[in-house]
Amino acid sequence: MAGTLVMLFFFALVAFVFGRSFLESTEQGLKETLQVQVYALLSAADLNSSGSLSMATSLHEPRFANPGSGLYAFVTAKSKNIIWRSPSAIGIDFQAPTDIKPGKAIFKLDRKYNRYILHYKVIWETNRRSTREYVFSVTEDAQFVTHQVNRFRKSLMLWLGIVGFLLMLIQLILLRWGLKPLRTIVSDLEKIEEGKKLFLDGVYPSELKGLAGNLNILISSERAHLERYRNTLADLAHSLKTPLAIMRGYIASAGDHGPAMEDQIARMNEIVQYQLQRAAFKGEKKISGKVDLVTILHKIISSLKKVYIDKNIQFELNLPEHCWVYCEEGDVYEILGNLLDNACKWCGQKISVTLQNPSRSEGVNLVLHIEDDGPGIPAHKLQEILQRGVRADENIHGHGIGMAVVNELIRSLGGELEGIRSSKLGGMYWRVQLP
Repeated sequence: MAGTLVMLFFFALVAFVFGRSFLESTEQGLKETLQVQVYALLSAADLNSSGSLSMATSLHEPRFANPGSGLYAFVTAKSKNIIWRSPSAIGIDFQAPTDIKPGKAIFKLDRKYNRYILHYKVIWETNRRSTREYVFSVTEDAQFVTHQVNRFRKSLMLWLGIVGFLLMLIQLILLRWGLKPLRTIVSDLEKIEEGKKLFLDGVYPSELKGLAGNLNILISSERAHLERYRNTLADLAHSLKTPLAIMRGYIASAGDHGPAMEDQIARMNEIVQYQLQRAAFKGEKKISGKVDLVTILHKIISSLKKVYIDKNIQFELNLPEHCWVYCEEGDVYEILGNLLDNACKWCGQKISVTLQNPSRSEGVNLVLHIEDDGPGIPAHKLQEILQRGVRADENIHGHGIGMAVVNELIRSLGGELEGIRSSKLGGMYWRVQLP
């Protein structure tokens, strides 16, 4: 709409400028024509022996001989008396100006009579060495110029209308063609809502690839949060399974197991509170705060040394003074706690923890390395243990959820988890990339 209004204003301005330019050009052409007619009258004029001006009976321009032809000629003396008029000017009112300099033509539009007039003043020297002043005036009806200008304007408006229509048609075609990728994205988004597509995988122009990529990231993030929300509910049910079984056993056996049942109920309540808090967070995504990974690592390692005090684990730490990241503190504890707890559970006696800040060109902000000297995990089971309910060793106590939760959290944060056998300590090596 705005483009159409701008185009209409532009064409109106063009029509005005062209019309004005044509009017000025036509008036200039008329001035030159009238000046030629004045020169022709001067050539036809002569002074007789008595000093009176006389004109030839036959003039070069035949319109001067036809009454009402629209072309009229007058000669006035210094006293402003008309001493000669062309046959075409019979009955035409005329009054010559007095402020005319000799040898200079004056061209103007007489709006009173709607005529263009050109005056030219001459000083004629007689045989008696005296001078006479005469003003030669030639007029042309303004209708001649008006007809030309109107005809030009009609032609101009016609062609401008045609050009404007073609430009608007081209603009509409280009607009539809230019907005086609957006309509494609809208169509693909509708298919995603209907479940017919998973992502925006169409072919889009370079200007929209960034938009499509960001939308895909948003879609992936929302799906990940929804999946985490569902998994959190599953975690809640799984966490309540054992305490409920114990409670059933105690209730069935009755007796003096009240304190034990109370402990289990308290534990179950703690689990419910923790899991419901996680579920609430997954259901409503909030802006993450800034946490220091180094501080959290020291806290977790300090706690694990107390838990595994009998193993006398030696931690080799290569950490910077601080490493700030934008992430939820609970997620960081979940990721680092599970990784370090597994390392403590499986290690012999040594664990190495390294935190690096690589260059911007590598596309990540930090890389965490955790290695142990334990037996490691077979290569064919590395991907399996990242799935829920799968454990590396079925004989070890656990539910097979920890590493799956770690993997989900890292991926939802836009990072990557990689596990291989450590070449340094011989056990498991986990490499975590976080943006």
